[in-house]
Amino acid sequence: MRIAVVGTGYVGLVAGTCFAESGNTVTCIDIDERKIARLKEGILPIYEPGLEELLKRNVADGRLHFTTQYADCIGDAQVVFIAVGTPPGEDGSADLQYVVAAAEEVARNMQAYTVIVDKSTVPVGTAEKVRAAVAANTECEFDVVSNPEFLKEGAAIDDFLKPDRVVIGSATKRAAETMDELYAPFVRTGNPIIHMDVPSAELTKYAANAMLATRISFMNEIANICMKVGANVDHVRKGIGSDSRIGSKFLFAGLGYGGSCFPKDVKAVVRTAEDSGYEFRILKAVEAVNETQKRLLFDMVTDHYEGDLSGKTFAVWGLSFKPNTDDMREAPAIVVIKHLLDAGAKVVAFDPEAMEECKEWHLADSITYANNPMEALDDADALILVTEWNEFRRPDFDDVKKRMNGTVIFDGRNIYSRKTLENLGFTYYGIGS
Repeated sequence: MRIAVVGTGYVGLVAGTCFAESGNTVTCIDIDERKIARLKEGILPIYEPGLEELLKRNVADGRLHFTTQYADCIGDAQVVFIAVGTPPGEDGSADLQYVVAAAEEVARNMQAYTVIVDKSTVPVGTAEKVRAAVAANTECEFDVVSNPEFLKEGAAIDDFLKPDRVVIGSATKRAAETMDELYAPFVRTGNPIIHMDVPSAELTKYAANAMLATRISFMNEIANICMKVGANVDHVRKGIGSDSRIGSKFLFAGLGYGGSCFPKDVKAVVRTAEDSGYEFRILKAVEAVNETQKRLLFDMVTDHYEGDLSGKTFAVWGLSFKPNTDDMREAPAIVVIKHLLDAGAKVVAFDPEAMEECKEWHLADSITYANNPMEALDDADALILVTEWNEFRRPDFDDVKKRMNGTVIFDGRNIYSRKTLENLGFTYYGIGS
């Protein structure tokens, strides 16, 4: 098929590249000329394992193209995906101006029947706004489809190429069949394409992320109880995760969730409920727990040093909100580090991928950036583990001890053994144990 993807952010770039990988001719559109120029050179604006190699291969094979001009590709595109940003407002509502603007531009350049797909995460009712914007700018036939993405940052390529399910919200048989044909190569192993009405598809993505966020906040509450009663949250997790009705995923205690999806989508569901005259009390509590959890590690540090952090140096391992991404949106590390700095402490940080992101958008030069994990430890009073990158899991603790001034480790992801570290002479703090 001939496909156009509007937007070269995380979702648009992954989708466009993976559609090209399955044999389609794909053109990705973005108004950012510098970004498009760099993409043509194979320089990606994001870090996602496996994406760079896939992109370069499909560009070289002539299946994947980049442009700033709608006229270059919309006219002969059979399917157009809108994957532009929908930044949240302070009240949690999604800003749809970029979605509507993209729809208008698509409409002005259409020449025949086109399936227009909302790929961005958007609230219920967005498809109708897109439909109205397109209808006002073209006389061509078209359908508007909702096709939410379910991509985990750090595993997006596998998630797209081998999806658990594909959700398609459409109003006509013609649009549904077009989408079935497009996704057929990705569901050959039998995972379902689930067809539904458009509003249900729009709400499905929000509902999925809200449920996962709820599990995370629930386990963090259990972890906080464990610390008060002398229980171990890892034992509790194994005990309940073995129940087939619950399952083992998203039950790890830690510093809360971050990133581009869970915080935004939880707020959006709360806002959707409010707009409908309903108070979503569970999700409001999920949000509140998550914000409190991000501060938990700082509170542990403060308690250990009896409220005086002035002059102390802390090594921070991990800045991104999760491993295998450079995304720092809503990252717990930002909260922890800002509190440390406000308390008069110095921070030396290392992250395998997120340090440039941190310098440019988040903490700038308010902290020191190390060249590797062990360098960050030099003369540090304590180590604070925030993100569980694999390279942090098995350090040489003898070397760790030699480099540090102190012997305290604050483990925000419970990746170390308390018994092992205490036997080595460290003071260890974990979450919920």
